[in-house]
Amino acid sequence: MQPNNRFVYFICMVSAMGGLLFGYDWVVIGGAKPFYELFFGISESPVLQGVAMSTALVGCLVGAMIAGAAADRYGRKPLLTVSAILFTVSAIGTGYFDDFTLFNIARFIGGVGIGVASALSPMYIAEVSPAHIRGTMVSLNQMTIVIGILAAQIVNMLLARDTSVAASQMWNITLGWRWMFWAETVPAALFLAMSFFIPESPVYLKMRNERLRMKDMISSADDSSLEETHHTSQLSPRSSHLTTLLSPTYRSVLLLGLVIAVFQQWCGTNVIFNYAQEIFVGAGFDVDGMFINIVITGIANVVFTFVALYTIEKWGRRTLMLIGAGGLGIIYFILGSCYFLELKGVLMVALVVTAISIYAMTLGPVTWTLLAEIFPNRIRGIAMATCTFALWVGCCTLTFSFPSMNAVLGSSGTFWVYSTICACAFLFLWHRCPETKGKSLEELEKELA
Repeated sequence: MQPNNRFVYFICMVSAMGGLLFGYDWVVIGGAKPFYELFFGISESPVLQGVAMSTALVGCLVGAMIAGAAADRYGRKPLLTVSAILFTVSAIGTGYFDDFTLFNIARFIGGVGIGVASALSPMYIAEVSPAHIRGTMVSLNQMTIVIGILAAQIVNMLLARDTSVAASQMWNITLGWRWMFWAETVPAALFLAMSFFIPESPVYLKMRNERLRMKDMISSADDSSLEETHHTSQLSPRSSHLTTLLSPTYRSVLLLGLVIAVFQQWCGTNVIFNYAQEIFVGAGFDVDGMFINIVITGIANVVFTFVALYTIEKWGRRTLMLIGAGGLGIIYFILGSCYFLELKGVLMVALVVTAISIYAMTLGPVTWTLLAEIFPNRIRGIAMATCTFALWVGCCTLTFSFPSMNAVLGSSGTFWVYSTICACAFLFLWHRCPETKGKSLEELEKELA
């Protein structure tokens, strides 16, 4: 690896730490849920339980909405630093507060951090990476997300003590859930410190005509990644607006981005993480078996995201998206049929792990890569924010609809619905999804805009 490439890897890994905190913050609340509900006295109030679980989601929507315009106005680097501050404040406050309202305010702050990081991290990485490794670099963001998810699952399991022992249960209720949130302060503080050592995105600098700062970037980063931004950035105005994004010139590529973003959520895989208890209990497992299976799915998620780091540059984005949509459609049809036939045990776990594995090497990382690649420099900030907002809307609707769908249609009908969605997405991607592998951002702008 050449020195200039080492620098690119360094700044991409620092930016990708936003993904790690995104994954941890998103999942940690699931392990803390039984204990903070007892502490706050909301275990018998479904409404307040829903408030506690959804506050961060609202923050995600707000963070995604403000990320694009703020990134175009103030730069990518300052926004990454802001997201690190939000994660740190949220982690400390969520575990510290004894008041339920303040607890939710802290969760909202963390949600804003998630929304900002989920939009900014992949965009920043794409803008500083040379074309021949851009897919791998952006996939690092998804890698850190799944590592954060697995870390939260392991931390929750290690901190939760035997609930059959009164003293242990009391510790869970008074301190255990707090430490689950406080554990996030370590990577959050590291992310905050390291964010001061990364440069501004070369695309943003050229958009702002900051020539002197560009010279410093050129002396440190990969010249090829900077050169490919030169021509397109010259044509970019200082800022972009939603009216520009909705113009006929960009309407087609915006539709593609929105469908990709929403489909990543509505393919159904995230319900396995959010509602693992219902899924594994419905498959015949007790509580101990449920926790073990949750960790197994987390390990599979990490392992096959590593696979994606290799395949995304070898097989290409379009191929992996088609494999993801088609593969999940087949697996969900089989899984729904198994629920319908009331099959239980290892077969169900194998199907769930297979679904997680397919998602981890396809739709999980490739979605973020495509969103960071397909939009022209002129509208990338606002477009990424818009698609990230749509992604979180998809996440909200998926999360809130699953219990109702499961109650009305049963597990079999619910997974058959997800199978149908995957089939429809496969047809759309077959006709509309381009191959972006190995192409510069300038080439993609000419092809897609």
